[in-house]
Amino acid sequence: MKEIDKNNKSFENIKHIDENGIEFWYARELMSVLQYSNWQNFERIINKAKMSCQNSDISILDHFIDVSKMVQIGSGAYREQIDYKLTRYACYLIAQNGDSRKRVIALAQTYFAVQTRKQEISEKEYSLLTEDEKRFYQRNLTRKGNYSLNQTAKNAGVKNFDRFHNAGYKGLYNGENADDIAKRKGLRYREDILDNMGSDELIANLFRISQTEQKLKKDNIQTERDANKAHYEVGSKIRKTIKELGGTMPEDLPTPKKSLKQIEKENKKLLKRK
Repeated sequence: MKEIDKNNKSFENIKHIDENGIEFWYARELMSVLQYSNWQNFERIINKAKMSCQNSDISILDHFIDVSKMVQIGSGAYREQIDYKLTRYACYLIAQNGDSRKRVIALAQTYFAVQTRKQEISEKEYSLLTEDEKRFYQRNLTRKGNYSLNQTAKNAGVKNFDRFHNAGYKGLYNGENADDIAKRKGLRYREDILDNMGSDELIANLFRISQTEQKLKKDNIQTERDANKAHYEVGSKIRKTIKELGGTMPEDLPTPKKSLKQIEKENKKLLKRK
């Protein structure tokens, strides 16, 4: 715990706040905390993070802001020093693409993951959304996350994806699979359970999805059995963390009165009338 607290303070110590109250980090300061001594090596990690950002259909320019400047190197000569202002999401992607053998990288992944569920919009903007707007936003992220997880799981040897996803649900929901969750929520046959979750429940599942993908990659899992086991373990650990923090268990969170699909249909009808 002391090591985690120490590194969390390091990440906090290099955090900056701009004139609009938005937090950011400088890439060169982050490089030092993540124990990289060579900018060229660290820049390769940044480029991988940029690619991850682009693959998620999120604007790179919103999260990796070029703040390069000319610095004096002696004898009156100057050279360009490349640097970036990074959002929390950008820092998270950098940590996810860093050297997983470094203990500090794992700590960075945990630190920056906590608030990254909001991704490209700021915390202030997110807080102004209605609950249904937050649900749509988080549902979109889980959809993208599941797509990416499925690709990684396929490479790990998964063929039965229902069993694979149920392993994660069982870990997070104390033994409940997707059908059990649907029945508890009173859903119709084949109705999407994620469309019938509130924003907090979606965030818990998004964290399960993203961390499972990282574990499959980091542990170089190559069999369906091990992939299912990993998904269950990630779900269980997230559940344990929620309990330790005194949070509400996922199965105890309220089910919204309307599914997102139903809200979408109602919105389309309203638009047609206008």
